[in-house]
Amino acid sequence: MKLFELKYGCNPNQKPATVYMKDGSELPFTILNGRPGYINFMDALNSWQLVKELKEATGLPCAASFKHVSPAGAAVARPLTDIDRKIYFVEQKEVSPIASAYIRARGADRLCSYGDWAALSDVCDASAATYLKDEVSDGVIAPGYTDEALEILKTKKKGKYNVIQIDENYVCAPQETKDVFGITFEQGHNNFKIGEELLKNIVTENKELPKDAVIDLIVSLITLKYTQSNSVCYVKDGMAIGVGAGQQSRIHCTRLAGSKADNWYLRQSPQVLSLPWKDDVRRPERDNAIDVYTSDEYEDVLRDGEWQKVFKEKPPVFTAEEKKAWIATQKGVTVGSDAFFPFGDNIERARKSGAQYIAEPGGSIRDDNVIETANKYNMVMAFTGMRLFHH
Repeated sequence: MKLFELKYGCNPNQKPATVYMKDGSELPFTILNGRPGYINFMDALNSWQLVKELKEATGLPCAASFKHVSPAGAAVARPLTDIDRKIYFVEQKEVSPIASAYIRARGADRLCSYGDWAALSDVCDASAATYLKDEVSDGVIAPGYTDEALEILKTKKKGKYNVIQIDENYVCAPQETKDVFGITFEQGHNNFKIGEELLKNIVTENKELPKDAVIDLIVSLITLKYTQSNSVCYVKDGMAIGVGAGQQSRIHCTRLAGSKADNWYLRQSPQVLSLPWKDDVRRPERDNAIDVYTSDEYEDVLRDGEWQKVFKEKPPVFTAEEKKAWIATQKGVTVGSDAFFPFGDNIERARKSGAQYIAEPGGSIRDDNVIETANKYNMVMAFTGMRLFHH
């Protein structure tokens, strides 16, 4: 296929819309099911680059959950714990590595992953397809699909679920172009490789960077490479747990990503794990209810009686003091930034969400203040020397 005609572009009024190769060659993907739209393709092609690069850097199966051209989550494959299975609603007894990667990627921020585009670094198997089938999702991109997985996915959304197979050997042209207001921009494709060598310049007094933290920082930096800037990413155990994307202020990125990391951790608290769900409550309703339960608005919801829609009995209020105390037990989090931290306040905020390891480009006139703040909390911070803006 050399050209694919889209229903419309970003918005319904933007017609005609097509996808094609400028040199007239075949498109490097095959549409196996559905009819993806403009934004679907933007998510698919950006998310594929992320998981492909993350797999090359770590050697592990990887997955991403994308919404509006930024990752809501990204993760490498790891065995699921009993708590993982409960908070991510995993009913399958056996979970394959690529399925675990997607379950964890989506689990980072289940609210933002609602209606996502999924990307898998490896062949989609029946295990991954079975989990995807029960989630609200727009489509998936992978280098291949087993026959059983494809049949499962074709039953989703009344047979209209978008399934794209990408040529994993495709390499894009070294130069890329983009039109804005009828004016064409050209630049070299961002082929900068992110790996362990990028973390050698440790500028803090504490220079002990364990292997697990190295992997987490690589996950953070590669995630940032494909996140709309400004952006900050918190990672733990090979999984992005908070992505702050597209903010004009660095501190707002750090706060947004930190609040998402806090929400992820609150899902694991005894208060949330013991919520008395009604039997017929669907996953999206549970996600929304957990978000309300862990927010400051829950007492108002209790008074309004809304709890009766999802809970068998009224849960106790999760107080601000209890939430703060639980979040304070979070440790070993890594944080990456796509550009330098201009002030130490970013470090202060990251610390509140358990940050212990940080990677950022450096280069601020206040680097000394940022390093001093990190030293105050015995953190390990590496200056990568490389900005990772993505627009």
